[in-house]
Amino acid sequence: MKRKMKQILGMMLLGVFAATMVTGCGTSTGENSDTKTEQKTKTTDNNVTGDTGNLNGTITMIGSTSMEKFANALGEAFMEKNPGVTVSPEFVGSSAGIEALVGGTADIGNASRNLEDSEKEAGAVENIVAIDGIAIVTDEDNKVKDLKKDDLTKIYSGEITNWKELGGDDTPIVVVGREAGSGTRGAFEEILGIEDKCKYANELDSTGAVMAKVAATKGAIGYVSLDVLDDTVNALTLEGVEPTAENIKSGDYFLSRPFVMATKGEISEQNDLVKALFDYLKSEEGKQLVESVGLITVD
Repeated sequence: MKRKMKQILGMMLLGVFAATMVTGCGTSTGENSDTKTEQKTKTTDNNVTGDTGNLNGTITMIGSTSMEKFANALGEAFMEKNPGVTVSPEFVGSSAGIEALVGGTADIGNASRNLEDSEKEAGAVENIVAIDGIAIVTDEDNKVKDLKKDDLTKIYSGEITNWKELGGDDTPIVVVGREAGSGTRGAFEEILGIEDKCKYANELDSTGAVMAKVAATKGAIGYVSLDVLDDTVNALTLEGVEPTAENIKSGDYFLSRPFVMATKGEISEQNDLVKALFDYLKSEEGKQLVESVGLITVD
């Protein structure tokens, strides 16, 4: 009897021990599973965060010399935010830039004018990113400080050839402009309605060259991008209006043109680097950059 009781008690104790072991293992397994799930989730989140905005590669911009200051500032700011990206700008003129874009040797074609129909038909899409004013400049000693639109037209078409006709000194007018294909020249001549009618003494291949030539030449007159003005030349008022961003935005200053960053196809069709660059330009920081180089935002 006693032996039988001992056997029953032993079996009961064994059952309790087994149940305890099962429960303990179950609890331990559950905790490990939760921990692993949590760790897995954290690892996945970190990977996602690390991949976001991790851009690498090169963006090639080719085109307008008038856009040099803007393009360089944009490239530097974008590369600072994206250390894995190289923005490579080249300044060879608006038409050459669009030609490079269409030909597939540039991601972006910079043009300081509206695109021509033939360029659009070839696949170039016009993306206006800023508005620029065209300033009329003379050498520092010139006494003429203001010109009417008609006066400016007659100077560049060769009808007025001496500053004395405009109340200045008896000095021949030296007409300085840009080379054929320049966006600045195209916009300037189109606004005045004198395409193919200009009588240039000098046709130069960059904005900087125009500034230098006018500054060093008695009686010279030229046109340059508003954002490159400095104290080496006189910037004339036109119809009594100064060439300022405020006057261009209000429409009071008549010489202005768009800065275009053309793409082959819509922006949405471009690679991630190009799309990110345009997104940056649309941001508040991008708009501040546009204004910081003397241009006008399009929004």
